[in-house]
Amino acid sequence: MKKVLFIIVLSQFLCTSLWFAGNAILPELIQKLGVSNNFLAHSTSAIQLGFILGTLFYALFSIADRYSPSLVFFISALLAGFFNLGVNLPELTPTLLLMVRFLTGFFLAGIYPIGIKIAADYYQQGLGKSLGYLVGALVLGTAFPHFIKSFTLNLPWQYVTYATSLFSVIGGLLLFVLVPDGPYRTAGKSFRMMAVFDAFKNKELTSAAVGYFGHMWELYAFWTFVPLMIQNYYRHHQPLETNSSLLSFYVIAIGSLACVFSGYLSKVVGTKKLSKIILFLSGFCCLISPLFLQVNSEAWFLAFLFFWSFVVIADSPLFSTLIAQKAPQNMKGSVITMVNCIGFFITIVSIQLISYFMDDSNELYLFTILAIGPVIGLYFLKTKDN
Repeated sequence: MKKVLFIIVLSQFLCTSLWFAGNAILPELIQKLGVSNNFLAHSTSAIQLGFILGTLFYALFSIADRYSPSLVFFISALLAGFFNLGVNLPELTPTLLLMVRFLTGFFLAGIYPIGIKIAADYYQQGLGKSLGYLVGALVLGTAFPHFIKSFTLNLPWQYVTYATSLFSVIGGLLLFVLVPDGPYRTAGKSFRMMAVFDAFKNKELTSAAVGYFGHMWELYAFWTFVPLMIQNYYRHHQPLETNSSLLSFYVIAIGSLACVFSGYLSKVVGTKKLSKIILFLSGFCCLISPLFLQVNSEAWFLAFLFFWSFVVIADSPLFSTLIAQKAPQNMKGSVITMVNCIGFFITIVSIQLISYFMDDSNELYLFTILAIGPVIGLYFLKTKDN
């Protein structure tokens, strides 16, 4: 069973490296296409929108419940890797770039939530710990394009997409060959729309889902603008000699350790109680962010950014665990996928909201609005702890 978890985690890491591949090379793409810096939000939103519609498609047709999840994961990884290469097209236009990022996101819907489904099919006991590793792999995969970029500064930027597409193919193949359907898998029947919505009559499932939505309001907006926070800080405080790509990788990647840590700690504290504590801490970071994004001490700035990155993701495997535990057994894949769909729609709203209103006069204060999500999530999580 440990071997299975290792393969799932490794495959998830390799495949989700596609997610921010476009963001890592965005400065080069902006120069190539002649677009404004606001294109960062549009590019991120395109892949998020693709993921949303992809999750909706996978959920509506109960793909992960009706067919082998390992096969679904493999085919999705191949297609996502293929469309990721579209960024390298010689006649690339802004519209075409948004289209290929959208399609990459569409097939990522067959990777991230399906990986959670596969883990849930193998681990009923200790699911929180397993999902801690799994979401940690997502975080590391998300950060990894920044790492690749930092070491390929003297190479054409296209190497980032070549590498991430290759990783996706390898990850999909590893999982398909080495991870058969889990012992706790229950094959679903044909899709029934109302059955998915009926599942949310369970108040514990609903509260966990809303907690997850509040977490998502903050998470991807934070990840999207981390490089900008770093660049703005060093622009105002000292010459930008820092490798911002590498520092962005470190800041985002620390979240992988947070997921593993919270997965283990949940066995002691309790999954729901710990998720509330972490959600409170990340919301508090949003509120105090203006103090640290302009502090004169580089050490305090970096310490705050790393702590915020740690708590902004640490509750993700906890919410995924609660949702997987409360979802009906024969619709687990569809429920998880539907919750992901709604959650990622929320990320587009927060990302575009910040991008629309951001200017030099408010760039230090605008991130306080990310606290809205944790506040709403905490309100709905007031029900009795597990």
